[in-house]
This record gives sequence, structure tokens and C-alpha cells, in this order.
Amino acid sequence: MRSAYPLLFERSVPGRRGADLPQLDVPELSGLVPQSLLHEAPLPLPELAEVDVVRHYTNLSRRNFGVDNGFYPLGSCTMKYNPKINEEVAPLFNGVHPLADADCAAGAIRLMDALEKALCEVAGFDKFTLQPAAGAHGELTGLMLIKAYHDMREDYARNVIIVPDAAHGTNPASAVMAGFKTREIKSAPDGGIDLDALRAAVGPDVAGLMLTNPSTLGLFEANIEEVAKIVHEAGGLLYYDGANLNAIMGVVRPGDMGFDVMHINLHKTFSTPHGGGGPGAGPVGVKKELIPFLPYPVVMEGEDGMPMLDYDRPLSIGKVRGFYGSFSVLAKAYAYILSLGARGLREASENAVLNANYVMHALRDAYAIPHDRICMHECVIAPTEEMLANGVHTTDIAKTLIDFGYHPPTIYFPLIVHEAMMIEPTESESRETLDAFIAAMKEIARMARENPEALHQTPTTTPIGRPDEVQAARKPVLRWKAEE
Repeated sequence: MRSAYPLLFERSVPGRRGADLPQLDVPELSGLVPQSLLHEAPLPLPELAEVDVVRHYTNLSRRNFGVDNGFYPLGSCTMKYNPKINEEVAPLFNGVHPLADADCAAGAIRLMDALEKALCEVAGFDKFTLQPAAGAHGELTGLMLIKAYHDMREDYARNVIIVPDAAHGTNPASAVMAGFKTREIKSAPDGGIDLDALRAAVGPDVAGLMLTNPSTLGLFEANIEEVAKIVHEAGGLLYYDGANLNAIMGVVRPGDMGFDVMHINLHKTFSTPHGGGGPGAGPVGVKKELIPFLPYPVVMEGEDGMPMLDYDRPLSIGKVRGFYGSFSVLAKAYAYILSLGARGLREASENAVLNANYVMHALRDAYAIPHDRICMHECVIAPTEEMLANGVHTTDIAKTLIDFGYHPPTIYFPLIVHEAMMIEPTESESRETLDAFIAAMKEIARMARENPEALHQTPTTTPIGRPDEVQAARKPVLRWKAEE
């Protein structure tokens, strides 16, 4: 049975070809490939005309959703529009081979040096490594630096990382991968760190605290200086998860808050498209005490005043990435910083915060607001008690948004908010776009009151509606099989 959107195998017609090759005009040679490696029977490939293949993949591409064709308010992931001009700079370095001598890659090294200095200025740190390939990779690298710091001091008992319950899911995973145990602390009623819980959690076994500020609740930690004091007085270090830097960039610096280590998601904050596994970059910044442990090579100033690569790092944790990191991503980030400048970076953050608060305020009467206070770059809302009583859940709202032409926000995260929806409009979107999205959310709220059953059938405009998610997880269909 052919589906409504048949695969290339299902479209196949015996004997159909995209092109016919001419007869050989040179002698055919045999015996070059061992007989055991030859495939005598024809390969079971689909037989199609060129136009069929082109149309198939073109139609598939039209089913993709991205920031270039619609609003993508995926909270915590910062799916903002990335100016195309920044994409033009990466190919300029395509001719530089990663194994080239430093003298032949002076331009690339100077770019790395300039980007690192810019990140130090934005984040308030003394030195950065550009090697890590993504945010979680940056987390792992930062935690390895923390471990190396304590080990050098022979403080081997420090094997615990404190992780708030509002943390990104990668935080505890990265801590465990780095060889630490984790200790969770609960949030206070206002969504911030419970200082009493933190005081009870610190001790001689604590290596550090991983914290996102603003948190995954979209809230700025007002007591951050006290948090830093508590951890430092206990002998631990503070790790800053830079995933939400989009909210404070150019306004306040993590290094000034008391953090010792941080990573920055260049692919979220500094203009590189991301999603689907890449591309990404997660540079890690440190205070001066941790510089000796950075991965090598480190970009340093040479005797001639020019930047050079320093491999002589006896206390280094080693390399964490092949060569020097995701260089094309680094180039795009540097172009973004140069394009905006200090004032532009601050304005981007201010607009991101303004847009999130605009959405939250507009939806206040239609949805529940778990923490009713000024948010940062993202806001967390939830279905009202009336919606839940009518059988309408976050999944229903998200699926219905697809029919309105919007990518759903992040749902059921953060985990500490029941039926959470995390909306991050970013600084990219206009008021008109936000007003249209708000209108769609309000219409869904009306439907939830007046016709809740209709929300259980959505989406209705997509090739696939609602699959059986339990069966899809337990019995996934991973490949096509010909009918027998």
C-alpha cells in the first residue's frame, strides 16, 4: 500500500533511469577487484527519472520548519534569526589547512585571538579556550578544569557538584561524565536559589555549583552575590551555564557575578544556525587561577607581539577537540560581534527581554503564570486549571499551534513547573509577529474552553497527525521493507 507521501523506493518503476551512460570506448579491465568483493546481482536501488528525485527532495525540504520560514519560540534553545552576512565570512578561511604551520595560518590565529578577547570582555573572564564543540561539551570541559584545579591543590575529597532543580538537563550529566557526584537543591518559592538549602548542601566534599543565570525559569538570580559567597567560602567554584547569555549579553557579566568558569553557546547567542546536531561551539572562559589547566594549544602573545599557539602547557587537561575547534562557527561569531558592537549586543539582549515580557503580559489572562514576576529572555506559562479540567494539556496546545503555522515552544520543561511551556521569542521578532502568535495562543485558550475535544485531534495540517508515541518508542520502524 502506497502512503500519501511515498518513499523513493515506493515510487520506483522498473527500467526507469535518470540518465544512461554511453558504451565504454576503452578496453574493460577485470581482475582489479577480488571476486569475493564483487556484487553480481543488481543493487536494490529505486529506479526513477531525475525529475522524480528532484521533486521528492524539494517537497521534503518544504516540510522542514526553521527560523527562515516561521516563528520558532523554542525556549532555552534560542532559535533566533541569524543574519546571512555573517555566513559569508566562514568560506574566506576554507583554504587554510588545519595542519598548516602557524606562519601559514596567521590570519586564522589572529581571528581566534580577537574573538577570545571579545568574549573575555563580554563575559568578564581572563582567558577562553575555543576548542569545545557545543554547550554540553563546554560543560564537560569546564568541569574537567574544576577537577584539575582541586587535584592540583591535593583537595581530592571534593567530588560533588551541586545542581539546582531548575538546571539544564545536561548539567548533571556532564558532572557525572567528569567523574563527579551530583547533589540537587530545590528552588525557593520565587524561583530563585534557596539560600538555606545551598548552605546545607555545601561542605568539604563540594567541588562547585553549576548555575544558569537567568535560570531555565527565565528568572534572574537576585541573590547571586550571596550564592557566590556561600560556595567560595566553602572552598568550591562556580560554573556558569552560558546557554541563557542571550538575556544579559552587554548588560551584566558572569565573571563579575562571582563565577569562575563558564561556557558560551556561540551557536545560540552569537549568530550561528543550530539544531539537528550541529554545527556548534561552546568556548569556555576562566578566571586567572584556572588558566594553567586550559586545553592546549592556547592562543598567546608571541615575542613579536603577534598571537601564536602555545602547546607548552604542563598542567593542561589536554585537547578536548580536534585541531582548534569549530572554526567556521568561530568566524561567524566574530563577524556578529563586529557587526553589532558593544551597544548592539546590549540592545539585542534588551530586545530579547522586552519581547519575552511582552508575550508573558499579553497571555496573563489566558494562561497560568507560575512565577508572576519580570522575566528575562524567556517566559514560562502553563494551562489554567479550567483547561486541565477540560482535559486540555500542554501537548494539546503545542500540537494545535502547529495548525496555526508556528513551531511549538519547549514543553514540559523546566521539570519543576507542572505542564510547563517555555516561550523564547528572542530579539529577532517584530511586534507584529508576536501579536499574531499571541492571538493564536488566545484562540487556542478559547477553544480549550468551548471545544476542548477539537484540540485532541490536532495537528490536522501536517502529513502525520499524532502518532502513537508509546508504540513509536517501543517498536520503532527504522527502515523501509519491500512488501512480500
